[in-house]
Amino acid sequence: MPSRMRRSFTEAWATFCLVLIGTGAIALNDITGGQVTSLGISVVFGLMVFILIKTLGPISGAHMNPAVTIAFFAVGRLPGRDLFPYITAQVVGASAGSIILRWIFFGRETTLGVTQPAGFWATALCLEIVLSFILMFVVMRVSTGSHEEGLLAAVVIGGTVALEGFIGSSISSVSMNPARSFAPALVMQQFHAHWIYWVGPIAGTCLGAATWTYFVGRGAKRFKDSRRELL
Repeated sequence: MPSRMRRSFTEAWATFCLVLIGTGAIALNDITGGQVTSLGISVVFGLMVFILIKTLGPISGAHMNPAVTIAFFAVGRLPGRDLFPYITAQVVGASAGSIILRWIFFGRETTLGVTQPAGFWATALCLEIVLSFILMFVVMRVSTGSHEEGLLAAVVIGGTVALEGFIGSSISSVSMNPARSFAPALVMQQFHAHWIYWVGPIAGTCLGAATWTYFVGRGAKRFKDSRRELL
C-alpha cells in the first residue's frame, strides 16, 4: 500500500475507533439514565486517544481531528499534499463509526453524541476555541513534526482530552474535533449550531499552533542555543 494511502487509511481507522468508542459511551449513558456519567465519558475519550496515539501515531501521527491536521499544515508541519486526504479520511472514518452506532442502538433513545451548545451559542464557541487552543498547544509541545507518537505524547494528549472533556461537557458538549461532531450530526440529521464545532476547533488549534511556533518554540530554541554557546 502506498505510503500516503497507508497514512490516510490509518487516520480513517483511528477516527472510526475514536467515534465508535467515545460517542458509544455517550449513547450508553443516554440509555442507562446517566450511569456512565460525564466523568466516565471523558475518561473513555482520553483512554481512546492514548491507545490510538500509542499504537497508530508512528504511521500517520494519529491526528484523528481535521482541526489538528489544519493547524499542523498552517504552521508548516504537514505537507499540503496530505491535508485533504487526511481530512477526508477522518470525516469518512468518523461517519462510519456513527453509522455503526446507529445500527447498534437502533430504536433506543440516544443522540449518539450530537454536540450542541447548552446555552448561548457565543459561550459554546468561546469555550471550543479556548479548549482547542490548549489542546493544540499541548500537542505542539509533545509531537515531532506532524506526528503525535510515543508514550509521553499519548499520556499527555489523552489526559488533556479527558480533563477538558470533563470540564466543559455541560457547556458546549466539548468537541474540539469537527469530524467527531459531524458524524453523529449527519447520522441523526441534527445540525443545529453545528458550525460552532468547525469554526471553534479550527480557530483554536490554529491559534495554539501559531502561538507555540512563533512565541514559545522559537524562544525555547534560542535558549538552548545560548546555553550551548555558554558551555
